Amino acid sequence: MARRPTFSDQDIIAAGQRLVAAGRPVNKFALRNEVGGGNPNRLLEIWQAHQSARSVESTAEGMAEGVATPPVAAKPPRGKAPGKAPPRKNDPEGTRREVLEAAISEFTEKGYSGAKVAAIAARTRTTKSMIYYYFGGKEGLYIAALEASYAHNRQFEQSLSLEDLPPMEALRRLVGVTFDYHDSHQERSRLVSVENIHQARHMKKSASIGTINLSIIDTIRTILERGERDGVFRPGIEPVDLHMLISSFCFFRSSNRYTFSFIFKIDLADARIREQHRRMIIESTLRFVRADGAGSQAA
Repeated sequence: MARRPTFSDQDIIAAGQRLVAAGRPVNKFALRNEVGGGNPNRLLEIWQAHQSARSVESTAEGMAEGVATPPVAAKPPRGKAPGKAPPRKNDPEGTRREVLEAAISEFTEKGYSGAKVAAIAARTRTTKSMIYYYFGGKEGLYIAALEASYAHNRQFEQSLSLEDLPPMEALRRLVGVTFDYHDSHQERSRLVSVENIHQARHMKKSASIGTINLSIIDTIRTILERGERDGVFRPGIEPVDLHMLISSFCFFRSSNRYTFSFIFKIDLADARIREQHRRMIIESTLRFVRADGAGSQAA
């Protein structure tokens, strides 16, 4: 039996835009013909949600510029004295950030398949239609959440000013803050785990994730090159390998916290065990890179 084709929300929206550009009516059957299949009712629902969101956004922009028709004053709620309502702010970037944080929570809790755009909207001050307007649909929102998660991590690393530290201290600090970041942002580790379940199928559609993550490799490469020149690091260490060594331990503690704690009867959230593990990954990394192969007391 042939597999039924699947179409993303963005595919459907793009099909509707092509119909509009050609001067053709946009209905469920025209959408199905343009897309190449799918449930006509669903196709039309996605297109109408997109159009509704565009209308809302245009009205909001017009009001912000003072060109919209002034709204009729609403009657105050029963039992409350009339008062001046605070003006609504047109803040698309703020809305986008709020939606992304809610999406990260929803996707990490329920996975990609279980997450619902309506549930994400309910966590925010916006609507399902506006989410479709900003992100094009569930998959577009999920990819944007992945991109935001990686970008947040990389921006945090870039704020450390490691170039001002000697190479050994720079690497010590990078390992320590990587450990701290994973420990305090478990939801981001879970989001990456969700995408691994899908074999990076969605991530491969991102135009920026590969570029975003090049910064950490460049950072490690620079530290290694400085350490080699100073004679404190041994030569021939691949930056990607060192990144894997560091992040694998930090990521594992976060992604496997509950199962590992249950199986081996230890509490990975315990402050004493946390500090013990933090010292262990720092010391292990420094031993791996040192030119003399000697140990180093981690801080």
